Amino acid sequence: MRLPDYAIGIFLLAATKSSLRKAVKKGWVTVDNIIATTATFVNGGECIKLTIPVAKEPKRKFVLPLEVLYEDEHLAVVHKPAGVLVNGNEFKTIANALTQNLLLSPLQDATIPQPVHRLDYPTTGALLVGKTSSSIRALNRLFKNKEIEKTYYAVTIGVMKPEGRISSDIEGKKSFSNYVIVDTVPSERFTQLNLVKLTPETGRRHQLRIHLASIGHPILGDKIYGVDGLILFGKGLYLHACALRFVHPFSNESLSIKSDLPKRFYKIFKGDKAY
Repeated sequence: MRLPDYAIGIFLLAATKSSLRKAVKKGWVTVDNIIATTATFVNGGECIKLTIPVAKEPKRKFVLPLEVLYEDEHLAVVHKPAGVLVNGNEFKTIANALTQNLLLSPLQDATIPQPVHRLDYPTTGALLVGKTSSSIRALNRLFKNKEIEKTYYAVTIGVMKPEGRISSDIEGKKSFSNYVIVDTVPSERFTQLNLVKLTPETGRRHQLRIHLASIGHPILGDKIYGVDGLILFGKGLYLHACALRFVHPFSNESLSIKSDLPKRFYKIFKGDKAY
């Protein structure tokens, strides 16, 4: 049998056919101490080994203290500040700051911590991170299956209906968002400002910003989708990823991890309400 067909399930760290093929293509699998390929045949009696190299930390570290909202040996949730990219080709990213803020996992498939979803550059809030190879795969699967509930809060402009569901195509794909108004204050410049609770059903790029702008109520401080003459400059984007809810893929514990609203939200909506 060809190695990718024979060795399915024999390695915990490459349990599926696709993950095994990736390991083979990276040169991590040997048969009788010879680096295997996807065309290698197994006849019986061979010694098959999987050796995953230890991930190396980048030589340069982006020094950025992060608030850790939750952490265990598999995963973590950190608070992302505004004005920082989650990942990408830039040096100053959340991804490059994770190793100094999180503990290295003691598990066998520990890897350099990686964000498993994105928040926009100006958005603040809860960011989910995987600390092992198996955790990163499991969390990506949860997102793909829509088993992670995300809650956002935003400040929007204008008089809105109390609640609603917004649907539209974004980059050719269906997208859906739900909103409920939590609080309102009158505004001389904007007529009314609303504190809106948002629960997206899909995860398109800029989805909430596009959806709210599409119904005529853009997010305060949105320089891309805001209305000319009604854009607030110098205060940032009033969009916050407040909570993540999901079942832990390894402990099966139901997790609800929250990131408090930024203080600038409370300067608009004063009082003792717990949002």
